[in-house]
Amino acid sequence: MALTPLDIHNKEFSKGFRGYDEDEVNEFLDQVIKDYELVLREKKELEDRLNEVNDRMGHFISIEETLNKSIIVAQEAAEEVKRNAHKEAKLIMKEAEKNADRIVNESLSKARKIALEIEELKKQSKVFRTRFKMLIEAQLELLDNDDWDHLLQYELDATELKATSEEDSYA
Repeated sequence: MALTPLDIHNKEFSKGFRGYDEDEVNEFLDQVIKDYELVLREKKELEDRLNEVNDRMGHFISIEETLNKSIIVAQEAAEEVKRNAHKEAKLIMKEAEKNADRIVNESLSKARKIALEIEELKKQSKVFRTRFKMLIEAQLELLDNDDWDHLLQYELDATELKATSEEDSYA
């Protein structure tokens, strides 16, 4: 067990022949008591500070553990988000590929339909050209026919008749 300042103060020494000067020993013991009390007080303060530092360190260790757990949770969440993003990207890619295939197929179908329509229009234009050519040739034959001279003559006669009938109406 450690000495206390009171133990030092109450210590009694036996007296012997040619002993130490009692006042000098008491003065020295008083100085030892003061120094010992100072050491004990410093020790107490240091223990209090050590306890405070240990408490703070415990608090910081608790914060560190919480932060480590938070980091782990954040990493797991980030990985989950990453996995979900990859899944979603794959789904989007598949959907885009389906849409692209559909668009290509529709385009090919429309191209085939347009090609058929073009062929039909070509046939119709050939038929039209042939009929138009036949019509023009028939009209040219009519123009080349000698009946036109007769018709032109008839028109002259009609003019004379017309002129004569106008004179009759004035009379």
